[in-house]
Amino acid sequence: MNTDAQRITLNLPASAEYVDIVRLNLYGIASKIGFSYEEIEDMKVAVSEACNNSVLYAYGQQGGMVDVIFDVTSGSLSITVRDEGESFESNNRVGGSETLHDKELSDVQIGGLGFYLMEALMDEVSIKNQAGKGTEVVLTKRLARSEEPV
Repeated sequence: MNTDAQRITLNLPASAEYVDIVRLNLYGIASKIGFSYEEIEDMKVAVSEACNNSVLYAYGQQGGMVDVIFDVTSGSLSITVRDEGESFESNNRVGGSETLHDKELSDVQIGGLGFYLMEALMDEVSIKNQAGKGTEVVLTKRLARSEEPV
């Protein structure tokens, strides 16, 4: 994390009813930085997908906690969604060469479209399994500044 970065951390129950709290915080933080409405809506979809994966799959809807960390700089926002539930096998797909272009929709695993969606909406997406216990998803969006000639 850069020295000029600020960190906001939420620790929430892994329950669908708390995803709205994450989205509301994201809206406040991202609008304060200067992201457009459209960029914020894209980020809200991506972070909802990451949170829903923790809610639905990490704990098998049996409860648990999710950490959502917003790392704010003057030029970007990184959102980390971390759980300590069951890890999944990402098959090194994120950031790799596999895409949906060569697949039939019936070949895509249920729930598997969320990661493709996150990749499409964010500038960077990384997924790390935490030593077999838990998953960390980091979503980064850079602020696009229009350069005006002086």
